[in-house]
Amino acid sequence: MAKRIRTKAANRQENKDTRPKAFARHIRISPYKVRRIIDLVRGKSYTDAVAILKNTPAGASDPVIRAINSAAANAEHNNNLAKKDLFVAEIFADQGPVLKRIQPRARGSADRILKRTSHITVILDVREAK
Repeated sequence: MAKRIRTKAANRQENKDTRPKAFARHIRISPYKVRRIIDLVRGKSYTDAVAILKNTPAGASDPVIRAINSAAANAEHNNNLAKKDLFVAEIFADQGPVLKRIQPRARGSADRILKRTSHITVILDVREAK
């Protein structure tokens, strides 16, 4: 059966990622559209990323802004970090569940419509002093 349970648990806790992060799940926008937006802010500072997204006229920018703001709030509250020191270390959008719908067509047939959803993950980190 299970061996070295305490050792394995201690090892997992020791190697745990402590960077502030946030998840936005089941967002009703296709991940392809979200990825175009998140490529604009990857590696940028927190303030630059929010400014870029606020001036980007895409529907996917609102949920990405909310996820970045949530990760920054987590950094302030949980890790006592200042927002001005943060940057977007990792950001990615995975595909969530797909809602399958049908569109009636001629002669009793139907076309399938796939309404895709996204899971957005944001991981922030502190910029190293030069």
